[in-house]
Amino acid sequence: MIAINYDFILYILIVILILLAIVAIELKDLLYSIIVLGVEGVVLAALFYLLQAPDIAITQIAVASGALTFLFILALRKTKRWED
Repeated sequence: MIAINYDFILYILIVILILLAIVAIELKDLLYSIIVLGVEGVVLAALFYLLQAPDIAITQIAVASGALTFLFILALRKTKRWED
C-alpha cells in the first residue's frame, strides 16, 4: 500500500490559505475578494478535517463559507463596488 504523508498535505493547504489571503487583500473588486474569502473558508475547513476536527470543519463551512459570505455580499450591495 501507498502511505499518505498528511504533513505534506497540511503544508500545502497552509500555503494555499496564505496565498488566498494575500489575493483577497490585493484584489480591487470587493465582490471577488469576498468570493476568495469564501474559498479560503472551504480550504480551512479541509484543514480542520485533516486535523481530525470534523465538527469544527462543518461549522467552518456553514458559518464562514456560507452565512458570512452571504452577509458580506448583502453588505456590499449597500456600498460602492469599486475602489477609487
